[in-house]
Amino acid sequence: MRILISNDDGVAAPGLAALHAALADYALCTVIAPDQDKSGASSSLTLDRPLHPSTLPNGYISLNGTPTDCVHLGLNGLLSHETDLVVSGINLGANLGDDVLYSGTVAAALEGRFLARPAFAFSLLSRLPDNLPTAAYFARKLVEAHEQLDLPPRTVLNVNIPNLPLEHIRGIQLTRLGHRARAAAPVKVVNPRGKEGYWISVAGDAEDGGPGTDFHAVMQGYVSVTPLQLDRTFADGFNSLQPWLEGLL
Repeated sequence: MRILISNDDGVAAPGLAALHAALADYALCTVIAPDQDKSGASSSLTLDRPLHPSTLPNGYISLNGTPTDCVHLGLNGLLSHETDLVVSGINLGANLGDDVLYSGTVAAALEGRFLARPAFAFSLLSRLPDNLPTAAYFARKLVEAHEQLDLPPRTVLNVNIPNLPLEHIRGIQLTRLGHRARAAAPVKVVNPRGKEGYWISVAGDAEDGGPGTDFHAVMQGYVSVTPLQLDRTFADGFNSLQPWLEGLL
């Protein structure tokens, strides 16, 4: 078993080290991660400059690119061996509901969609690493059991772990994505020379966060596991769109 590990917090992030340590004795793990924090990079690829991989003393490969760049290169020629599974994380911060649209953690896992096995994205609901051992425990447990899964191709499992000690976790729940309310307004700043700028503000609170959602599960102390697929086609919309299009002719 050969696993490619990446993240969006950067190659020096404690969550990446925790994930690698959790899986190192289970499979041959290769780490390729951005050389700096690339949170919010989504599935962007770097197309305006070359990418330069650099192997660090700990064996990790650092790349001057995005999480998607890291996995893309790893699966398409950078490595001398074939990869069986892509695992991303452990992100310090939630990736719930609409977060998956922006998350570099989830994007790294999505780039592994061409492999036969489902990819994993792991996130801890905290910016602090105190309960990383809890997240690492569930990462190992879920990845170790993945061979018993029967899922269609191009499936990603988005896993969010509550910021709790292991003994306080109530279990694991299968969930759907919830939805956030609109984000807070960007924060305007002015530099000493009078030039205006804006900081993207915090994400909105859960608007659809009831039972069955990932928001609800983690707030109740459960690990949430949400299956994702790349196909965003709104099939139910065909019924109204087809006659509308025909009416334009």
